[in-house]
Amino acid sequence: MEALRADVLTPINHASNRRGILSYDGNSFTRIAKYKDAIGLSNTPIIDDDHVVLKNGKALSLETYRPEDREALVAMYASMSPEAIKWGLPPYDRARIERWTTDLSSNITLLARLEQKIVGHLQLFRIPFERRKGVGEVFIYLHQDFQNVGLGTMMMKKAIEIAKERGFHRLGLTVVADNHRAIKVYEKVGFKKEGIARDAFYGDDHRYHDEVEMGLLL
Repeated sequence: MEALRADVLTPINHASNRRGILSYDGNSFTRIAKYKDAIGLSNTPIIDDDHVVLKNGKALSLETYRPEDREALVAMYASMSPEAIKWGLPPYDRARIERWTTDLSSNITLLARLEQKIVGHLQLFRIPFERRKGVGEVFIYLHQDFQNVGLGTMMMKKAIEIAKERGFHRLGLTVVADNHRAIKVYEKVGFKKEGIARDAFYGDDHRYHDEVEMGLLL
């Protein structure tokens, strides 16, 4: 998993608060800066339904994957820096992305989009065995230009919400133990450490690293 920072996400939950505060025109939120300044959250990402303004002021949309998104998703991975995938498991080629996005009925593919560009990808796989009923596995990658601005936390929260709606019982993930910022994000949204796999990840530094198993009961 790529390095993420545990950031605060502030939902605007009440419809009466959203009206007159936010309006989305496809490219930007209006009046958002005034609202955030008024409540002392000028550096906090704010989400309204499936739209979010990050700490850097950029407005994104959250969408589940459609087949026509394939090329944009391939392009996102092709543009990822070595640092952004430091703790990942390459390659991220077209064939692998097609395998990830084949079963749209069972799995959840959540994308963060800036206009036509995909900048975040979260994948939730449903394990297809009766003895693993309701159990899913998660991974998330963010483009390097959209790390440390609250997007990872927001996408994880949205994925958990969708997973509950679709009847998942448990979500699990594996993260390299040295990826401290990612672990903080996962803990922030409710995941618990459940175990250590010693020397299970061989890094670009030519060293073995422990992996942490984490889980969340919904």
